[in-house]
Amino acid sequence: MSPRRTPRSVASALLALLALIGVSVLAGCSFLGDEDLPSEPLPEVEATDGAPAPLLEVYDQQLSWRECRADRECAELQVPLDYADPGGEQITLALLRVPAEDADRRIGSLVVNPGGPGVSGVTYAADADTYFGEELREVFDIVGFDPRGVAESTPVDCRTDAELDAYIGADPDPETRAELREARALFAAFGEGCLERSGDLTRHVSTEEVARDLDVLRAVLGQEKLTYFGASYGTFIGATYADLFPERVGRLVLDGAIDPTVGPVEQATVQARGFETALTAYVEDCMAEDDCYLGSDVEEGLERIRGLLDDLDAEPLPAGDDDRLLTEGRAIYGIWAPLYDESYWGLLDSAVSAALDGDGTDLLRLSDAYTSRGPSGYVNNSLEALVAVNCLDRPQGLSPREARAAAPQIEKASPTFGRVFAVGLTGCRDWPVQTGNEPGPLTARGADPILVVGTTRDPATPLVWAEALADQLTSGVLVRRDGDGHTGYRAGNECVDSAVESYLVSGDVPGGTVEC
Repeated sequence: MSPRRTPRSVASALLALLALIGVSVLAGCSFLGDEDLPSEPLPEVEATDGAPAPLLEVYDQQLSWRECRADRECAELQVPLDYADPGGEQITLALLRVPAEDADRRIGSLVVNPGGPGVSGVTYAADADTYFGEELREVFDIVGFDPRGVAESTPVDCRTDAELDAYIGADPDPETRAELREARALFAAFGEGCLERSGDLTRHVSTEEVARDLDVLRAVLGQEKLTYFGASYGTFIGATYADLFPERVGRLVLDGAIDPTVGPVEQATVQARGFETALTAYVEDCMAEDDCYLGSDVEEGLERIRGLLDDLDAEPLPAGDDDRLLTEGRAIYGIWAPLYDESYWGLLDSAVSAALDGDGTDLLRLSDAYTSRGPSGYVNNSLEALVAVNCLDRPQGLSPREARAAAPQIEKASPTFGRVFAVGLTGCRDWPVQTGNEPGPLTARGADPILVVGTTRDPATPLVWAEALADQLTSGVLVRRDGDGHTGYRAGNECVDSAVESYLVSGDVPGGTVEC
């Protein structure tokens, strides 16, 4: 199982279940207030300026924008499947643009990515009114793209819906040899399915290739330098871009950052701790109420949730009229989903309470929101892209022996989820495409200042990762938000929002770490 899922996909799926609750928190930061931020048009450039000779035709494309929904425009961009063979097979990237609301004040394009990997940037941009403040929407064209392999771009296809159901519902912490063999067979079949159904695309969905696509997009948008907002995994795309093309970095915001130097065991340990911290904060919040359904003590509450997962491992629960059962694996996804945003904790109250009473319906629905499953099947290929990109970007999975050796460290960090993270270390071991990639720092030496945002109790991308990335980048500047939930911008903290918007609109760079 992999928790590396952006908050944006979870949020959009859950919006139909619960209206977003905005909580305004004013912190002591000296940024501009509600008045219009001063802005100057960003420098423009001919698309082919600085383009490598073999890629001149790729960089010299003309986008054909068309209206595709109210006040939104769509286009397609062609890029090489393999940048080592630019004249070979081409693939298509889907684009969506929300034109600047104030044409007279327009300063350029802000390219955005919500993370994942595997989540649609087209959908993210289409929902710009939700995810981006008015100051940004007025002066920027908000441009989203589906990365290679994702959604409306040339997509990876790995499994049938029935096979994905089996993958998600499988035992997340196999204990017997038979269970371990079954888990390994599921992982192996996933990779084989990608290669059989998607062919060479499976070899070319790496983050480095996405970053190269991003430079083509920058050029065809006519921007001398890239202006970019990336959340969660989108920070890895942005940092990779900055390291490859430091001279083309304009204003980059990386919110909910991933530390590119962490190895698999450290990543699993830190991320498991992040989810445990978020779950503990949720239980503490419940205990502050007089009638918390989990009891009267935080540890007691955590043990009740752990006991529920153990019971589901032994005997899954029925989920209303759904033919699927609430398994331990699905329940974990269902618990993770609301932890991304504290305004969804009420959903977790009702879902876990019902499961403790023998009804798995609501927790299964939360799991479906996390994995992009609708009533009749999966609504996109986000899960397939998530696995394909992660297994291509990272070193091949650990052996079962290595994972067992790491398990005590990870379980200490997270008594609730630790074993799941430890087992997940073996997930890419049988991936059919061998890359040899190893973690390493991204410094982007020579780049303009880059804003990195981290949140103290972020369950998916812990604060230490943002701090590490800001240190690695030679021009990194950290914005530290004290709060819960995944990512910091537009999370009810005026200090963070002002820092991000002043930087993107006016180029105002904080003199040092910003405490929000």
